[in-house]
Amino acid sequence: MENNNPQGQINIELDEQVAEGIYSNLAIINHSNSEFVVDFVTLMPGVPKAKVKSRIILTPQHAKRFLKALNENVHRFEAAHGKIEEGEQPAIPLNFGPPGQA
Repeated sequence: MENNNPQGQINIELDEQVAEGIYSNLAIINHSNSEFVVDFVTLMPGVPKAKVKSRIILTPQHAKRFLKALNENVHRFEAAHGKIEEGEQPAIPLNFGPPGQA
């Protein structure tokens, strides 16, 4: 049997629609004992309603790896471009529709 992937590399395909990306200026993170759910939202000034544009569901192990990778990339960015200033964040009252019932 021939080994076409000698270094264990993964070929990742990125179609045009996904490559365009989705702008988000708010991430809402929730978790259970088995998963982390990250909802990416776009808030616009003066618009009282915002929609979740994308939802990513991660295992706890992948969430921790993602946190580490994001932290490393922020450090590299700041080393190249200077410190990222956070600025003041306005309090955002979040409402996900009617309360859930069990």
